[in-house]
Amino acid sequence: MNTSRSRGRTPRTLRAAALAVLLTTGAFTPSASADSARTETPVGTSGGVTETVVRVKAPLPASFGSRPAACDWLSYLRYRSSSGPVSSADADRVLVAQPGILEGAGAFDSVARNTVTRAAEQGRHIEFWALDRRSNCLEDRTGIASGDQHSAVDYYYRGKQVQGRTFAGFVGNDKLGWMAKLGIEQTVRDEYDLLAAELPDQGARKDKVLCGGHSLGGVITGYFAAADFDGDPATTADAGHNQCAGYFALDTTVSTSLGDLSGSIPDDTNLPDVGLGYGVVQAGLDSGLLPRSLSAPVLLNPETMTLLAIAGVGALQDPGGEADLPSYLPANTNIEATNRFLFSKDTATFLTGSPAVKDFRLTNEAILGSLMDDQSVPLAFLQSSVGFFDGGPVTDKNFPVANGSSSQPGLFGTEYKAIPAEPHGPLYTWRNYDRVGDPDDPGYRSSDGTPFTAAGKEVTDIQELARSMAGQPLDFTEQYFPTKLVTDLELATSPQVKRLVVHPDGLTANPTLTVLAGDGLLAGRVPADLHPVVADGYQHLDVLTAAPVQNNGRPEPVSTALTEFARTPR
Repeated sequence: MNTSRSRGRTPRTLRAAALAVLLTTGAFTPSASADSARTETPVGTSGGVTETVVRVKAPLPASFGSRPAACDWLSYLRYRSSSGPVSSADADRVLVAQPGILEGAGAFDSVARNTVTRAAEQGRHIEFWALDRRSNCLEDRTGIASGDQHSAVDYYYRGKQVQGRTFAGFVGNDKLGWMAKLGIEQTVRDEYDLLAAELPDQGARKDKVLCGGHSLGGVITGYFAAADFDGDPATTADAGHNQCAGYFALDTTVSTSLGDLSGSIPDDTNLPDVGLGYGVVQAGLDSGLLPRSLSAPVLLNPETMTLLAIAGVGALQDPGGEADLPSYLPANTNIEATNRFLFSKDTATFLTGSPAVKDFRLTNEAILGSLMDDQSVPLAFLQSSVGFFDGGPVTDKNFPVANGSSSQPGLFGTEYKAIPAEPHGPLYTWRNYDRVGDPDDPGYRSSDGTPFTAAGKEVTDIQELARSMAGQPLDFTEQYFPTKLVTDLELATSPQVKRLVVHPDGLTANPTLTVLAGDGLLAGRVPADLHPVVADGYQHLDVLTAAPVQNNGRPEPVSTALTEFARTPR
């Protein structure tokens, strides 16, 4: 039995209630006035980890044009040991993490907590800073922060007020003109400006800051390491590699190439053809003829990505309660197409829309699991390993690709997909990661006899995932990802981008920790000379979301590796 894996953990209903209280009682009180250059707002303290959200004023150049006032600020989630120093400058180490594509600071919640906790157990006090990209300033978390799923749906989709505020709507391309210039140059400049503001002593930064990221964040870290920030290559105190004592890469590599991240950008996004050349693409972004934020018609757009957080609200609010979210959502083409894509067992079901997700009885946790688990969602870069369906029979999900197909593209991952089999039937519940393989586990199998999952492949607690998605003041996802950030990186050999790599030796100037998801996007494709730490059974998101204790009874390997890396003598 796996009973030992749950010892010492707060019951999930109590955790959900506590988070709901935190989100609805105005607990986010700034520690500085709104007109100051910096605010730090308490989020909460639990398990010996204190979390705050920090905002630092860093206005964009006038050349960016008009933008919301909130977009002249940089934000990050700061995690530190509650028993450690209050000042970041006094911490033993500071880990600074860049998010991946379509990803926000909230996605780092579990790995940040696990790493800070692990270090404190060893007598060291480190901090973990989960960065938000500047474009996250456009997101409105009011409905999510209500802690009530119906209120959130009403706020974002029906124009109803929450706490006296009305949602202004999802932002269209015509309002994103300032993002036409928000590429790799400004992104690494933002990281430098934030570090310089928070840790003014360059010597201290070089001594204790570890720079890294997840997925696309590894490439951004590569450009940061090679950058020069004062315009004079001969003076190197400002060089990116001299702001860091080392680098870390989470299911990515520290590089200046997108080549390692094939499968992280779906083919059906609105990404423009970079074969047009840098000048033509930039002119299209400036004029608005090209989309200034990355999206796709299914799931990956502001309206549907908001659904992920709303599903998280339900999983926190009433984990085992029967979900009414599918029927409570408004009927529109965008949501309908997403539901069909995610919940169709085959092409015929997708085309007819029958049976629909609202025809199945699912708990709120099962809804979230359906949206994020690697045995359900057919997009590899969104997959985590949070358990499996329970409570009724399941069947193969052979859409958009067939289970077991040898030609299955990397975008969809390699795990067999499943879906509930009986509409209008039993209440489908969710078997959390640490109950897979228990004596009462039905041991579901695919039609060809292949087990859908096993204990060694389940690593993320669904309640921790829900907390990351719905219990954070900064989003798990990035609703308005700058198109220019991707086109810049795809045009890395153009003179306009190539000039940013001022110190190419910066990529190898410091020690690097590479941690890979064993079943993630880079599985089997990273050179052995990088000596990667491999987290067996992990998917792309699991390196951020995995629970502190795994099904083998051992500590979570990503945070363990980060903690050990942070111990490296300075």
